[in-house]
Amino acid sequence: MEEEESISAFVVIDGQKLFRVRGVSSYPAEQRAQVIAGRIQAIAADGSVSAESVHVVDAGDRTRIMAADRLVMVVFDADAALEDIPRLALAEIHMTKVRETINAYRQDRNPRVLINHTLYALGATALLMIVLFGFRWAFGRLRAVTERRYKAKIHGVEFKSFRIIEAERLWAAFLMVQRLLQSLVILVLIFIYIEFVLSLYPWTRSLAKNLLDIVLDPLRTMGSAILGSIDNIVFLVLLVIVARYLLKLIRLFFTAVEQGRVTVSGFDREWAPPTYRIVRLLVIAFAVVVAYPYIPGSDSAAFKGVSIFLGVVFSLGSTSVIANMVAGYTMTYRRAFRIGDRVKIADIVGDVTEIRISVTHIRSLKNEEIVVPNSMILNNEVVNYSALARERGLILHTTVGIGYETPWRQVEAMLLEAARRTPGLLREPAPFVLQKSLGDFAVNYEINAYCDQPLQMLQLYTALHRNILDLFNEYGVQIMTPAYEGDPAEPKIVPKDQWFESPAQLHSETERQDISKAPPTGTDQK
Repeated sequence: MEEEESISAFVVIDGQKLFRVRGVSSYPAEQRAQVIAGRIQAIAADGSVSAESVHVVDAGDRTRIMAADRLVMVVFDADAALEDIPRLALAEIHMTKVRETINAYRQDRNPRVLINHTLYALGATALLMIVLFGFRWAFGRLRAVTERRYKAKIHGVEFKSFRIIEAERLWAAFLMVQRLLQSLVILVLIFIYIEFVLSLYPWTRSLAKNLLDIVLDPLRTMGSAILGSIDNIVFLVLLVIVARYLLKLIRLFFTAVEQGRVTVSGFDREWAPPTYRIVRLLVIAFAVVVAYPYIPGSDSAAFKGVSIFLGVVFSLGSTSVIANMVAGYTMTYRRAFRIGDRVKIADIVGDVTEIRISVTHIRSLKNEEIVVPNSMILNNEVVNYSALARERGLILHTTVGIGYETPWRQVEAMLLEAARRTPGLLREPAPFVLQKSLGDFAVNYEINAYCDQPLQMLQLYTALHRNILDLFNEYGVQIMTPAYEGDPAEPKIVPKDQWFESPAQLHSETERQDISKAPPTGTDQK
């Protein structure tokens, strides 16, 4: 049968198969069938040739089918052998089929018939629109009724099952099934409509007859491929299940390490989340390597080409991403900082709010969210104000320039007193003063004081500077910073009776008492 189909072809007109003809190597069957179909169509299009004029002429070793004096086709013994009947009988059958085809060809192209079929198509279109709107309304009503009657019961199931399956998920699943059913119904209606309209016209009738095959052939191909790869699919499913539960066990272990329930010598708890991500990536990569040969179509040239293309695109487009990821893991194991630490990276100062694989989120001192790439952090120095403050305290320091006429002992005492008056600065270790330099016009003193609250740096600096200004004003000592050009007629200080000029006010009763005990401004305390 397959051999006969390979050496024969059907004569097809307007999607209708008329009969088979045989071919030879120099005149293939398909070419011969197309030539015969062209002759029949030309005769049918010629109104001067009657269908009844089609007749059979026997010529000894062959039989001709003629339409008046025009050749339609020649029937050979080889054609009769295909059907296993005498050649003359086959020619008579073909003659009858040609007459019917000519009549049908002319009937289908009759203007009145085409107009009627067009009206049928318009009517089918209107009917389709009505049916689609009707189904839309019906499904909308069904959804409303279902939601009114059964959604509350779904919430009841949620309460009784202790949220094992959330009610919203159940309701979403129901709506998805409803939408799927609605889509299937609409697709079937549209398919029937298209097939009907295409079958009305002779030019599209062949497409209408093959429309179902056009839709189902891909499904058959996919089904056959799935059935042929059922062993590989089972292996892939089992591999996914094993990999999934292995990842769950690994996650449980690292979660226990992070929470301190499991301790590993030399392994910090902060390393658990990034290490889990690395191990998870390795497990997934290993699973993909094992699964690759079993993926259906993995040995095809198209699959390999797409894989290479995706690999090239990924390698070209993810250079900076990979660099940031590597930097993120490197920082984690370097213990550069933790969440909540106050850090300085390049010219950025703020508190670390989130550490991710590729970026780090920092909240600046002005309450700005700054997203810093990890590669930038790796390539710059990182100052962590919180790391040592937890155990030894952070040293806050500020510099003032005082003239040479003021005794250094008095300056150091005032600076130490200013540190003592500043809440939040530690008494132990005790504050200390450094004489940074003997400048051209002033001595530069630096007060250093410990604190254990690095997140309060700005507030502590502000309070320390306020107390320094107050003390130097109390004792009539002029601060020469930032520059000195000459001795003024009077010291540049603020008298005590002007400290709270409007709109300034006393901050507290304690401050009022300290000021009342202070010596008059300008008094020589040396």
